[in-house]
Amino acid sequence: MNKKIIIFMPSIEGGGVEKNLFIITNYLSKKFNYVSLITASKEFKHKFKKVEFVTPGLNLSNFGRKIKYIFCLYELLKLILIREKVIILSFQANIYCILIAKILGTKIIVRSNSSPSGWSENYIKKKLFKLILSFADTIIVNSIDFKKEFRKKFNLNTVMIYNPLNKEEIIKLSKKKINFPFFDNSKKALKLINIGRFTDQKDQITLLKSVNEIKNKVNFKLLIIGRGINFYNLKQFIIKNKLNKKIKIINFQKNPFPYLKKADLFILTSKFEGLPNVLLEAITLKKDIISTNCPTGPREILKNGKYGFLCKVGNYQEISKKIISYQKTKHQIKLYNVKELAYKSLSRFDYKFNLNKYYLEIKKLQ
Repeated sequence: MNKKIIIFMPSIEGGGVEKNLFIITNYLSKKFNYVSLITASKEFKHKFKKVEFVTPGLNLSNFGRKIKYIFCLYELLKLILIREKVIILSFQANIYCILIAKILGTKIIVRSNSSPSGWSENYIKKKLFKLILSFADTIIVNSIDFKKEFRKKFNLNTVMIYNPLNKEEIIKLSKKKINFPFFDNSKKALKLINIGRFTDQKDQITLLKSVNEIKNKVNFKLLIIGRGINFYNLKQFIIKNKLNKKIKIINFQKNPFPYLKKADLFILTSKFEGLPNVLLEAITLKKDIISTNCPTGPREILKNGKYGFLCKVGNYQEISKKIISYQKTKHQIKLYNVKELAYKSLSRFDYKFNLNKYYLEIKKLQ
C-alpha cells in the first residue's frame, strides 16, 4: 500500500514497550511501502527491516527523554511538511504529537502504554490530557481494564489490541546456553526473578523488603535484571540488610529468557502497567507467578488469580507470605496444571491476529 506511515518513538530503552515497537514496526513495513521511524536511539537501528530510520543530527544518547522529545518532534514536523497524506503512529510523547498532527491536519493514532492511574491524578493535568487526547483519530490500549479506565477517567473510547506475543521466538531464545553460577550452584534454593526498569513504577524496593522479611525462613536466590535511576537505592538496601549472597542484580539483557528459564518463580511488583509483556513471557516459559494487582494488566493476564498469585500494590508482607506459601506447595500437581492452563490462555495474545489489528486500524484512516 502507498500510504506513508510515520512511527514516533524518541527514546528506545529496551523494555516491554520497545519489544512491541520492534514487532509492530517490522510488521507494518511488510504491509506498507513507506514506513519511517523517528527516534533519537540510533543504536537500535539493526532491529528494524525495510524501515526508514530518521534521527536528529546530534548524538543524544546521554540525554533524557525530554531533550529527545524536543529534537524528534522537530524531525516529525519536517517530515509531515515534506510528505503528503501521512499517518502517524505514536508510541511516546503522545500529547505533543497530537498537537502537531492536528495543527497540520494529519491523521494520528496514539498507543497509550501504561494505565492512566500512573499519570493522570493531577486535576488540571487530567483535564488537559482529556481535551488533547480527544483530538486523536484513534487511541490504542492493550488491555480490557485499560480500556475501561480510559472510559472512566477521560470519557474517551479506545481500541483494545493485546500485545502481539511471539511464543516460538521466546522459547527459541530461552534455549541459549548461559553460564550462571548464581542459580546453577544453588540447586536447593528457591530461585526468584524480577525483570524490569529500575523505576518507582516497577517498585523493586517492595520486592527487596519482601525477601528481607523471609531471609531466615526460606532458602532463596533472587535475580533482578534491568537498569534505571533506582539502581543505587536497590544496591544500598541489599548492602544495608546483608543480602549480598542472596540477591544479585545484573544489567539489562537483550535476551533475558535463559535466565528466566532457570528460575522457579517470577515476581512483578509494579505500581501500574498497561499490559506487562514480562508476565506473558513468564507464562510462555511456564513459570509460576506472583504479581501485584496493579492497574492494569496483571489481573487480566492471570484471570483474577487463577493463573498466579495476586497481591496488593506495595504490600511487601503479603508478597512474603505468598513466597512462603509457594515454597511449601511448589511440587504439587495443582501448580503444574495451573501453568499449563495459563500457557493455553496465551491464545488471546496471538502474534499474527493482534498485529493485523494494527494494520486494520491504519487502513480505516485512509
